[in-house]
Amino acid sequence: MGQSWNFVGRTDELDRLLAAATSANGRGLILSGTAGVGKSRLLRQCVSDLPTERYAVWLASANIAIAGLPFGGLAQVLPTNQPPGLSPAGILRWAVDALHQQAAGRPIVLAIDDIHLLDESSAALVYLIARSDNATVLGTLRTDEQVPVPIRALWTDDLVDHAELQPMSLPDTSDLLSAILGGPVSPTSADRMWRMSSGNPLLLRELVFAARDSHELSDSYGVWQWTGGQEPRLSPNLDHLIDTRIGQLTPGVRAVVELVAMGEPIGSVLLIQATDATDVETAEERGLIRVIQEDRRMNVRLAHPLYGEILRRRCPVTRTRRLKAELADLLEAVGNRRRDDLLRTAVWRVESDTARDPGQLLEAAIQAFGRYDVTLAGKLARAALNLGGGFDAAETLATVKMFEDEPVKAREVLDAVADQLASDQRRSRWLTARGMISYWGLREESTVEELATGATRIEDSADRARVRAFEAIMRLHRLDLAEALRLSRAVLDRPAATPAARGVARCAIAHLQAAKGELARSGRAISGVEADAAQWRTDMPYLQLSLELARGTRLALSGDLAGIDAIVADEFADLADAGDFRLGSGYLSILRAQAARLRGQTGDALKFSLRACAVLGASPVYAALAHAERAQAAALRGDTELAAEAMAESDRLHFAGMEVLYPWREQARAAVLASSGDLTGAVTRLEALAHRLRGDGFAGHEVFALHDLVRLGRADAEIGGARGAGQRQTVAQRLTALTEIVDGPIPPLAARHARAASAGSPPELLAVSDGFAELDLNVFAAEAAAMAVARLREARAAGAHEANVRLGDLLALCDVVRSPALWIRTPSLTERERQIARLAAKGIPSRHIAEQLYISPRTVENHLQRVYSKLGVAGRSELLPALRAIPEQEG
Repeated sequence: MGQSWNFVGRTDELDRLLAAATSANGRGLILSGTAGVGKSRLLRQCVSDLPTERYAVWLASANIAIAGLPFGGLAQVLPTNQPPGLSPAGILRWAVDALHQQAAGRPIVLAIDDIHLLDESSAALVYLIARSDNATVLGTLRTDEQVPVPIRALWTDDLVDHAELQPMSLPDTSDLLSAILGGPVSPTSADRMWRMSSGNPLLLRELVFAARDSHELSDSYGVWQWTGGQEPRLSPNLDHLIDTRIGQLTPGVRAVVELVAMGEPIGSVLLIQATDATDVETAEERGLIRVIQEDRRMNVRLAHPLYGEILRRRCPVTRTRRLKAELADLLEAVGNRRRDDLLRTAVWRVESDTARDPGQLLEAAIQAFGRYDVTLAGKLARAALNLGGGFDAAETLATVKMFEDEPVKAREVLDAVADQLASDQRRSRWLTARGMISYWGLREESTVEELATGATRIEDSADRARVRAFEAIMRLHRLDLAEALRLSRAVLDRPAATPAARGVARCAIAHLQAAKGELARSGRAISGVEADAAQWRTDMPYLQLSLELARGTRLALSGDLAGIDAIVADEFADLADAGDFRLGSGYLSILRAQAARLRGQTGDALKFSLRACAVLGASPVYAALAHAERAQAAALRGDTELAAEAMAESDRLHFAGMEVLYPWREQARAAVLASSGDLTGAVTRLEALAHRLRGDGFAGHEVFALHDLVRLGRADAEIGGARGAGQRQTVAQRLTALTEIVDGPIPPLAARHARAASAGSPPELLAVSDGFAELDLNVFAAEAAAMAVARLREARAAGAHEANVRLGDLLALCDVVRSPALWIRTPSLTERERQIARLAAKGIPSRHIAEQLYISPRTVENHLQRVYSKLGVAGRSELLPALRAIPEQEG
């Protein structure tokens, strides 16, 4: 960890510095910013990027130690042979001339770090250099520091531009973390460290050091995650940095910043009511707090998140509890006017040990869970239970524990209140909560039968419907499809069923409809659940998971990548990431990986699938699916070893109670076999998968399995019943039949692809390619185009050049793509043939190629003739597109 960090991000700022350094008008740029924001690193990067053969570049660093020495700030720049007896003005003129002589006609770029610390002589010299011809001044200075008059005159006299360097953005911070840690960082962890550091690279560096040393940063499946608590451990260096910024505080100002640290954001009126207005003003003037408008309220926050970490850690326990109790009193005195106020008051009551109302804590816990903040919801629910919250608190806590990946503890909490099931409502809620924990948390498939038995003992129609809805979705997940559909319809037929129970039933039906290819009906069912969200979210926020699974399945089987983009950018995705709602954020990462893979962005697909694996861990629900998607991404990239390892991990983590996901896993298995070169094994797997899907009625999935056979060149393969039984069809025939069953644009395109491949029609294949490209399905589009190119090459037909151009354009939209559908049709060129073809494609004559490679021109021409024959091109003018259409060799 002691190495220097690579320069990451700041592309706009670096470009602006470089533009200033290289512009013809010599107008420089001074960047100001807070300590540690990255000014010095940016300036050094700019200097290192300037070519010294074109520019005379000097970098100087001023500091307080030499600020009293004449020309001390530029001692590393000026020549040592200063003529004796010169006046101060003469020394300045000599120095300017000496630098221009050293430049030897090149433009001067003088870069000074911490330019505000220059001594007066150096500052005057910098001003003169900026005014001289063929010279540019770049510099950095710290915000709010005293600046020498000659330096300030640089921008007041319009010799340089002056700009404030802003903190790093979240994407730049994430990239920097990934660069130094050697792998991607989970979005939640990157966001947390960005907020704690406020985008300050120096503070971020110290946070990383401290987190690595304390093992609060760890990697899972190559993805780094913050695993520490809410209050990070800070290194001594970071302590010192924050101490320097905070400085000495009077008791009054300390009271202000401590109260803000415990309760930010806090309304300015409340803060002044609790402290002294003069002390509040002093804290703001010193840059310790900031007052900001949020909605219609003026709120006060600390100027930097790490101030709060330091202040909270150092505040004595008794004072911390007193301050939080005081905050709760203040807010309750004015009334909980906003929805957030109840949650904040409850947290302060718990943390100050002044909570007395379990109902208040339970309401706050439910509110936190509704925002998918599982950690906070668990904390409040536990406190409510400890205060005598009874069954309701136990049910909430157990449910939250399930989503904190603690199913054993969750069931213990529920079993402890098993003697409190005096009503049908309680029995219903107890059965469904315990059933969810046992089935999806503890992998106990017998839970389904227990729920079915328990439902018969409940007389109330609405309460029984809740249990039946859970039974239905469990039966769907374990592929008891007919019973799942019957139960779901029965729930919807009960007018008394609650919005939550109806939502669960609708999600089960919507998922089943999507798998069957009834995508329009599935979409209507999903819209109905979404429309009722306000009615079920408080009662059952985790219903969102069933909704996302149904919706994600429908969108993926529709080929609607824009729809996937929309849901992964929706509010739920942000809440799930921020609240550590792992099943939600994990599944959405799987969806992002699927969309990226179909677009040909295999690097992103691998990144998102790895992120899903890291977030989900060993979850029985989606972990196997995450690793199957990782296998798909690796296989498409041609990484056979990683693909096989990921598929094996998917098998290890597979839970039979989630068998409804088998289509995705078996498609992944076939892709892994194909990527390893076992095309026969892959075809056998896909044929078996298509047969099983047909038996289950999963026509939506069947389209994709059959299309995979088309991609492997098996459009004419017979599938269906036993040979000779009269029930067999070719893949092309079955896909054509499915266009009458399955909604959406994919079945007609897949069927057309199969017919075109079977007929060997390049025009039809190119038309199919265009259809897939319109849907952003770049891999399918490239593969169809590759089939057309292969046919045209074989026939040495007209149109090969245009097809090569089209295929090259499609591959340019993709990342690394090594699908069998591409490489099995790729002409094999020797290394020498590739070398000569590349040079010829650049327009280099054969004679010059021969000289460069130390061979004869005749040998060059012989190699080129063989290349033309293999690629099916007429000559040099068609070489470049043909080479671009070979991903294996030109990617």
